[in-house]
Amino acid sequence: MSEVLRAGVMGWPVSHSLSPALHGHWLQRYGIAGTYEAFPVEPDELPSVIARLRDEGFRGTNLTVPHKESAMALVDTIDDTARRIGAANTLVVQDDGTLAATNTDAYGLIENIRADAPEQLAAKFSGRPLVILGAGGAARAALVGLADIGATEIRIVNRTLARAEALAGIVADQDLVVRAMGWEDRARALADAGLLVNTTTLGMQGQAPLELDLGTLPADAVVNDIVYAPLETGLLAAARQRGNPAVDGLGMLLHQARAGFRAWFGIDPEVDDDLRNAVLAARAQ
Repeated sequence: MSEVLRAGVMGWPVSHSLSPALHGHWLQRYGIAGTYEAFPVEPDELPSVIARLRDEGFRGTNLTVPHKESAMALVDTIDDTARRIGAANTLVVQDDGTLAATNTDAYGLIENIRADAPEQLAAKFSGRPLVILGAGGAARAALVGLADIGATEIRIVNRTLARAEALAGIVADQDLVVRAMGWEDRARALADAGLLVNTTTLGMQGQAPLELDLGTLPADAVVNDIVYAPLETGLLAAARQRGNPAVDGLGMLLHQARAGFRAWFGIDPEVDDDLRNAVLAARAQ
């Protein structure tokens, strides 16, 4: 009898997670004898739950709010990407039983843009400044991902300037200039940009709208919103209306999952329309 490979996602709460539908689609597609489940784990239970992963037959797990930072103190090794982002979203039980932590959000963001705007990404957005809206965890992942592809200037625009300044300080690269800018300077930040990434929750269902005039943004700049509920945010609609290449946020979720699936189940899965439709159908339920 073949071994059933186990993985899942831990959060508090976690019932909203689309990851079981995502990984479940891949498990079925590739005929893998495996499971991927959502596990509600209260913060004070996390140490004991993670300690039992190997004994309970898990190959690893994803982590979502509020466990991404606290889990880093509970593993044996942390890779460079997770260290720079300051959070882990993927744990892997190694063959020797040790636990390794990584963060695949930066990879997911870049691969999502690569899928929809490959020429612009290959050209490093024509060497122009890249703009990140927000200074939270998603902004940290965006900053690390954009720094790793060779950006020369990144502008972080946030309502609280001090948070943008703190985020700008995490990158130590002599070839990269990172500028922190206040919300009142957002139009100026867009003026010569090659890429705009919204990492805030503004524009998400149930949240305040993102108030941003794209008038100063070059017409060929790529616009990416990591929000995927709704899939077509006000920002993306405004970008498409003026002819900017627009990249929705669902692809980041799909691509960030690839590395974990590969580590747990041994196959690098494909992100395609069938997967998108399956995840969107799960979200609609």
